[in-house]
Amino acid sequence: MALASVSLALSLLLWLNGLIDSLSRPSVGNDLNRRQLELAVLAEPQLSGPLPDLLAGRSPVETLRKALTEEINDAREAGQTPDPDLLLEQALLLRRQGQTPASDALLAELAAGSSPQAILAQALLNPEPKPAGPAKTTLIEALPQGGVLQLWSCEALTPGANCGAGGASRRALLQLVSVSVLPVLLLLLGSAALLREFWMRWRGRAAEAPPLQGPQLSGLDAVLLIAGGFVVIGELLTPLVVGPLLTGLLLQLAVTSPLREGISVVSLYLALMAGPLLILALLLGGKGAMGGLQFRWRPLALNLRQGLKGLLMVLPLVSLVGWLQGQLWGDPGGSNPLLELVLNSHNVPALACFGFTAIVLAPLFEETIFRGALLPVAARKLGASGGILLSAAVFAVAHLSLGELLPLLVLGVGLGWVRWSSGRLGSCVLMHSFWNALTFANLVVLGW
Repeated sequence: MALASVSLALSLLLWLNGLIDSLSRPSVGNDLNRRQLELAVLAEPQLSGPLPDLLAGRSPVETLRKALTEEINDAREAGQTPDPDLLLEQALLLRRQGQTPASDALLAELAAGSSPQAILAQALLNPEPKPAGPAKTTLIEALPQGGVLQLWSCEALTPGANCGAGGASRRALLQLVSVSVLPVLLLLLGSAALLREFWMRWRGRAAEAPPLQGPQLSGLDAVLLIAGGFVVIGELLTPLVVGPLLTGLLLQLAVTSPLREGISVVSLYLALMAGPLLILALLLGGKGAMGGLQFRWRPLALNLRQGLKGLLMVLPLVSLVGWLQGQLWGDPGGSNPLLELVLNSHNVPALACFGFTAIVLAPLFEETIFRGALLPVAARKLGASGGILLSAAVFAVAHLSLGELLPLLVLGVGLGWVRWSSGRLGSCVLMHSFWNALTFANLVVLGW
């Protein structure tokens, strides 16, 4: 009892501190919006008829210029140095619009450094002699690959040269369709599935939920598992102990970035899983072991259907809550750092590590803890609805992001509903995997 009380107090303190600290973390929202605008600018030459307004907006170049200006000004107001890529992109955009003095002012600010962007700015400010051949290639290859920054830099350094604008425009169009049209289709399908489910339940024609079963754990066991295992051991002690050892090992093996970050993420997550799962196995000893969690993977096709149905139904709800939060609160910041790593990585092995963590490890581990163990225990005390809501709330808070708290709460309720309505933890794991895979794919497409 004393151990559970201490663990719970530490967990509440750590979670409160983590939620507050999340407000100071940068948000990936600005990057996502800017990347989509950049795709719209690149894809515009390929669009005709009503497509430009639907996919790219009325004036994507001007919208991008305003977005860049806002990000640069926000950084300066916060006492920070604006990102060199933002300064260079804004300077190149202004130069393309004929605003040479404003462009040169940004280039002069950028040229004071020694980064690849600074060297390129120096070359643009002093066009004679122009860099050519290997020198020009080196300058351009040092920039983010495949986007407007690389294309515009090439065109600014060598006016009239073939910089691959046509291929970049066609590729951007495919990317733009993937990140704008496909999500809309999924939202429409999800809304239809949600309305159908409401209709079926209102008419009393929905299948009855099977009895909610779970491991015979007590409330005290659940506190020890979540507070002691997940938070204290997993989120606090594991990074403190394993993190430095892992960093030293990777440095000794001369593993370079970004693969180093990829290996660190998957290794730390595996280490984080170990403590809570060991505690759960000990608590379940003699109580049905892991079979009491109701994974029930067979038939796999049924789990896939239920997971996909849950994903489609929760998509419009999470989107609605996220939109309302944006209208009332704006962008509070505090995005999961993994999102930025995925968005900015062009290293396939690193992306494989991030993807394995997000799509396989995280759903399997989190659903085992929150919907496999916590939800049934809470439901015995609070009823099915109370168990679903409590497990969703703990799931949302455990991600330590105040800005993502409400969307994660809605997602957690959807996962809990699938667990309750299907009687299968496997369906929850797959639904969670589908959700993370959709997010991961969207980030990769925007960032590639």
